[in-house]
Amino acid sequence: MNDKQKYEMEFPMHVSPSLLYQYISTPSGMSEWYADNVNSRGEFFTFIWSESEEQAKLLSKKNQERIKFRWLEDEGTEFFFELRIQVDEITKDVSLMITDFAEEDEIEEGKMLWENMISELKQILGST
Repeated sequence: MNDKQKYEMEFPMHVSPSLLYQYISTPSGMSEWYADNVNSRGEFFTFIWSESEEQAKLLSKKNQERIKFRWLEDEGTEFFFELRIQVDEITKDVSLMITDFAEEDEIEEGKMLWENMISELKQILGST
């Protein structure tokens, strides 16, 4: 069994939570920044990149707040990845919280990948 470790990241976003939610929870939104193409059939999502294709199961979804997936290759494990919108009650600042798992020697690479993808998302949303 893989010995993956959980890591979390926070990205300040200058965009409304409802717009951000559309980009993290729908196949069309995720196709713009997360993968080249995203398809969904019920609770299963297929993420397509130029060289590969991965399937994930939708574990949970809370409207305007978060979406959580598990890669099919991680079925039967506690591993998942989650995109969660956090709004500061006082300042109303919006952040996108990422929770993911990776093997210890791949965590930095995973973080860099998320940073690149979120940078692209920010450009699309005009949230730079």
